Amino acid sequence: MKAYIFPGQGSQFIGMGKDLYNTSNLAKKLFLLSDEILGFQITCIMFNGTMEILKNTKYTQLAIYIYSVIKTKILNNFNPDMVAGHSLGELSALASIDVFSFEEGLKLVAQRALAMQEICESVHGRMAAVFGLEDEVIEKVCEKDNGIIVPANYNCPGQLVISGEYESLKRVCSFFKKMGGKIFMLPVHGAFHSPIMEPAKKKLAKFIKTISFRDSKCPIYQNVNAKPVRKSSNIKKNLIEQLTSPVKWKQSIENMIKNGAISFIDVGPGCILQKITKKIYQK
Repeated sequence: MKAYIFPGQGSQFIGMGKDLYNTSNLAKKLFLLSDEILGFQITCIMFNGTMEILKNTKYTQLAIYIYSVIKTKILNNFNPDMVAGHSLGELSALASIDVFSFEEGLKLVAQRALAMQEICESVHGRMAAVFGLEDEVIEKVCEKDNGIIVPANYNCPGQLVISGEYESLKRVCSFFKKMGGKIFMLPVHGAFHSPIMEPAKKKLAKFIKTISFRDSKCPIYQNVNAKPVRKSSNIKKNLIEQLTSPVKWKQSIENMIKNGAISFIDVGPGCILQKITKKIYQK
């Protein structure tokens, strides 16, 4: 069975999508449509901008969504048995299997990114990947801290991303280093998938109610519970909860494997998810 997986922030690069724009009439049409819907040239930022601009949440999420969904539109025989998306990638996955249209998804991503960017600018939050320690150990340390710091991305065995207030993150990271763990600060200036994102979740919930969701053509393994979902009402609920809940990527891939997935195709820019998924598959 074939599983298609869609990345989130961190997979972007300058020039992403330019080859698709130059070689496919359908891709070009959808890129230009994106510019028209957004009211500014996201294509210029993607093709010829700077990383400093592209890495802003309000642009990154749009760029990755546009690239990923367009790629599925021009792929030959795109007929997944199951899909999953990492954080933002969940929206790309949903658009790819027509739970909502490309255009509706683009507007949703724009609202999501803007709401998250506003919080990033008002709250000093950060994220860090912790390597070499058991999930349970990281969870307990975060639980005991007095500030806001939580597990955010269960990526693969031996790698868990934490998210929260910068001071809290510094404290627990110092403790993890003493325990023999390795720390990598993520190049994002926000505490995604933490309680800090609660105001963004409320804004997103209001906007999602204006969009028509359809039942899924195939199971989508959503971040919140790592379980296969097809009903539109459940997909909506999980998509809203995702903003303040951890991304259960490791658990999602494990469940997809249990349910017959033997081939994982990374649809987005780069191959970050393929590398992570390989570690889960080889566990």
